[in-house]
Amino acid sequence: MKGTFEYIGDVALFVKDVFRTIPRFYKSTHLIIEQIVFIGVGSLLIVLVTNFFGGAVTAYQAAFQGREYLPDVYVGMSVIKAYMIELGPLLTGLIVGGRVGSSITAEIGSMRITEQIDALETLAIDPIRYLVLPRVIGGAIALPLLTVAAEFIACVGGGVCSVFLLHIKPLVYLEGLRFQFMQHILWGGLLKAFVFGIIIGLMGSYHGFRATGGAEGVGKATTYAVVSIFILVLIFDFVIAQIVF
Repeated sequence: MKGTFEYIGDVALFVKDVFRTIPRFYKSTHLIIEQIVFIGVGSLLIVLVTNFFGGAVTAYQAAFQGREYLPDVYVGMSVIKAYMIELGPLLTGLIVGGRVGSSITAEIGSMRITEQIDALETLAIDPIRYLVLPRVIGGAIALPLLTVAAEFIACVGGGVCSVFLLHIKPLVYLEGLRFQFMQHILWGGLLKAFVFGIIIGLMGSYHGFRATGGAEGVGKATTYAVVSIFILVLIFDFVIAQIVF
């Protein structure tokens, strides 16, 4: 129990240090753009493939559960509502959390054990502003953009499944999408993605900064980072859903 409270306290102090550097974010503009490209473009393909088939599965399951009792327009309604409220931001957060969170921890952890971070401090460069802040802001910007792409491709995947496997007319499927497209649901899902992006940047960097013990220590830190990111994403997904929806 003591270790848990120490861990939470240490993370809180780390988060405070990151927020302290936010007023100087303009000094890291080029690094933030690099992180947006790394997180957004680098994760785009896997996000699109995963959510295309996720949308198809959602459409198929919706038809399997309700087609005997409900009109076909129900399939399109189920796909867009499930993805805008839950699946779009959550799947994107978990996928990017696994890919990018581990990468951030491995990169910063390697810099820690090779004393490159100490070298930055010797040169009077704040490592939090230089290394952590760009990854946090980059994640906060890239995740909502990836979530929009995920929700769009999920609707495409659901449409392909509906038309070619379930033999639903395209206009009927599109009518279901249009009927359940609501702005407050869209913004709620993007708020989730924004928070998930911050979590990925913060926890990936935190575990990298605390890495010790050579290559083995970096490997352990990477595992801890991915586990903590997954847990926090699920917790905040629940909390934000209770507040927004």
